[in-house]
Amino acid sequence: MDVLEIERRGPAAWLWLNRPELRNALDGELQDCLLRAFEELEDQKNIRVLVLAGRGQAFCAGGDLSRMEQAAKMTRARSKIEAGRFAKLLYRMHSYPKPLIARVHGAAFAGGMGLLAACDIAIAAVDTEFCLSEVKLGLAPATISPYVIAAMGERAARRYFLTAERFTAAEAYRIGLIQELAPMEELDARVNEILGELVQGGPAAQAATKDLIGAVARAPLSADLIADTATRIAAIRVSPEGQEGVRAFLEKRQPAWLKAAKSASRKPRRKDTK
Repeated sequence: MDVLEIERRGPAAWLWLNRPELRNALDGELQDCLLRAFEELEDQKNIRVLVLAGRGQAFCAGGDLSRMEQAAKMTRARSKIEAGRFAKLLYRMHSYPKPLIARVHGAAFAGGMGLLAACDIAIAAVDTEFCLSEVKLGLAPATISPYVIAAMGERAARRYFLTAERFTAAEAYRIGLIQELAPMEELDARVNEILGELVQGGPAAQAATKDLIGAVARAPLSADLIADTATRIAAIRVSPEGQEGVRAFLEKRQPAWLKAAKSASRKPRRKDTK
């Protein structure tokens, strides 16, 4: 069975973690498949948005315990290499130029929390459970920490990193880890509503905006930062997409990228496996 399925739905690619018997636990093969999928989809202009989802009863229950047992027997150098693969995947997601949506259901534990936090938008079913379980295994949530702390804040992280207690989707929403909640039967509809909003933006503008957020979010307010933001808007104003967007607005018509997204939506679905 292929551990990753890629389903193309018009301008969106749905990446399905496909280890349902293990609640989509992460191992090296699945991580490598995700990295390859992100690489392949980046240059496909007809794919505007990526959705990360899980088959079966859970989004992702974290690391594969058998892999973790093997890692415990590795040398420190080898263990660092293994950890580096997951760290590379999370950073690739965080810095990906196209919008990423996490469709979360069932359970999101440990590494699964890292996956959803590295996405731009996380939408969860109301009965989802969350847990940062590492300390109860004598471990620390190291590789996922930059993304989870950015999502939920330091204060909430201090509690849930240290207690490793399970918490509800309502609590995940309250602390900012999740931006949207929906009943399970309405989850895909809510994801599709967000997809509809995302494809209305210019793809180059969205990539530039994601880079802007990364540059501004934790930077001190300074003359250099102000100059940088002015440089960025000046560059995108004179770009082909920026000019097309302004012309379309003034001419009261749809921009070219939205026409392309609607054309892609009319094509039949296609499913690939990894």
